[in-house]
Amino acid sequence: MDPIFLAALLGGVGGLTRGVVGLLKALSLRRKILWGYYLITVVIAVIIGSFVGIVFNFDPRLSLLSGYAGTDILEGIYKSFAVQKVYISSTPTGTKKK
Repeated sequence: MDPIFLAALLGGVGGLTRGVVGLLKALSLRRKILWGYYLITVVIAVIIGSFVGIVFNFDPRLSLLSGYAGTDILEGIYKSFAVQKVYISSTPTGTKKK
């Protein structure tokens, strides 16, 4: 089997594993499942697994781990830059309502 394909496959398996954990969490919390987001994270895991496999001499364990952890790291970065809602008070700062 081609080493790049194997690294990509194992990266995808790592991403799928992480995705299943996320799906189980979403189901237990009764949250809406975003299938497009799930698909994107798996594709990114395949890419990360391929690159890590190439860089680290095609070690299958690293490709699998990088697919799992890589998407987790990217999701953490995304959430840190996500737009947050800002609530503005109707009273000016420094004044009290009576």
